[in-house]
Amino acid sequence: MAKTQSKDKTPERVSAQPRLHQRADEIQAYGTVSHPLPLDLEEPVRLEMTAQLNQLLADTMTLRDLYKKSHWQVAGPTFYQLHLLFDKHFNEQVELVDSIAERIQILGGVSIAMAPDVAETSQITRPPRGREEVPVHLSRLLDAHQIIVGQTRKLARRAVELGDDGTNDLLVSEVLRTNELQVWFLSEHLVDVPLITATA
Repeated sequence: MAKTQSKDKTPERVSAQPRLHQRADEIQAYGTVSHPLPLDLEEPVRLEMTAQLNQLLADTMTLRDLYKKSHWQVAGPTFYQLHLLFDKHFNEQVELVDSIAERIQILGGVSIAMAPDVAETSQITRPPRGREEVPVHLSRLLDAHQIIVGQTRKLARRAVELGDDGTNDLLVSEVLRTNELQVWFLSEHLVDVPLITATA
């Protein structure tokens, strides 16, 4: 069956042949916002929120990957429980990544996505490729959480000032509370207490 695009053009045939190696101009540039959904948020608000959320997204993606690195590379007597804990926290961070990215898209922005772009943007220090001791894994994760918790609190307050209640709710109810809980679980592994005999 043929489709006619206009009177001046040759009809284009439908074909089962895949059209490979396609390229075209971007349909929206990174750092911009598209025409708004009826959200009752002005363009300057959406621009500011999407820029800040993309920073948070880059850091959250980095923390997510830091958890997977630790999950794979942790060693020693606490391997099993930390292996499981790190994977649990990784999966929770995966959910946060999706929630933050979706909020950016809802506001009309473009979510950061590719690993090189994330690495250039993240404020979290890059670890070495090799394995490290357990306390170092835990400390690196806690340092990354501290960055994310700090920027989340600041951004949540700014969202309130700008009337962006949806972003504020995401930041407080999901991002902040998840990171705070994970900080608690990690911190308890760095408490130096006797395992067998109590101190006098």
